Amino acid sequence: MTNSLHIVVCAGVVPDPLQTLEPVTGASGPGIKNEMVLPAVLDPWAASALCEAAHLIANNPESKLWLVLLGPKAKLQQVMMTVAQKVKFELVAIDGPIGGFADAHATAAALADAVNSIAGLDRSKFLLFGGWESASRGAGVTLQLVGERLGVTDQFQGVDRIELREDGSFEVLERVEGGKHQVSVCAGAPAVLGWATGNLPEPKNNPQIGMTNMRSIMPALQKAKTAALDGNGPRYVSVCLPKQQRTTRVVKDLAPDAIAQELVEWMGGQ
Repeated sequence: MTNSLHIVVCAGVVPDPLQTLEPVTGASGPGIKNEMVLPAVLDPWAASALCEAAHLIANNPESKLWLVLLGPKAKLQQVMMTVAQKVKFELVAIDGPIGGFADAHATAAALADAVNSIAGLDRSKFLLFGGWESASRGAGVTLQLVGERLGVTDQFQGVDRIELREDGSFEVLERVEGGKHQVSVCAGAPAVLGWATGNLPEPKNNPQIGMTNMRSIMPALQKAKTAALDGNGPRYVSVCLPKQQRTTRVVKDLAPDAIAQELVEWMGGQ
């Protein structure tokens, strides 16, 4: 027996983490230096959620997958050139800021409104996926707030695996403290799952899937609604990189016990 699912993955576009990201304070508030010039990628945490969703969709016929993506429209198009070749989905685009200084409540409101606008979404089959954390919006509460705005109270965070059962229920493997996992059983949809890294590899590029997706992606980008993400969150007076501190001493012929003791005393004073 198979389960028909309607999975919505909430994601954001972020600057490539391999680039040097320098925070600056501009006229409109804090941001990243040369942000619009930096290459962009799909948020790595949300990318794991998308991979897991694609696996579930592939193994459960008549299921549907939507990607709700937030970022500047120009960057959304750039990222879609790569992501569209990996997984078949319907795009719901939101034209908004890329940086990580937006208020989590405002971000959640924009994402929840986009989910509510999806035509044909069956709440009895609805699973909301996203990143447990984020490379830019790492507040740790955004996906939870989206679920609450949508009235979904069954929520799991730090998910590494989900196994569907024949009766529509599913088993969830969540990360907990101490390097351990908690096993939970949910009676069924709707539910919110904030993914950690998951356990599935990234899908390979498939040009045929990319061509199919692009037929619907371009119109979706043209219809992208603008989200200013103005909220009542914290106000940043200034932003800057942490200052580097380096103190070096060259000492010869020091006994190992003396070195260890000095390190302990140094760490105790930090």
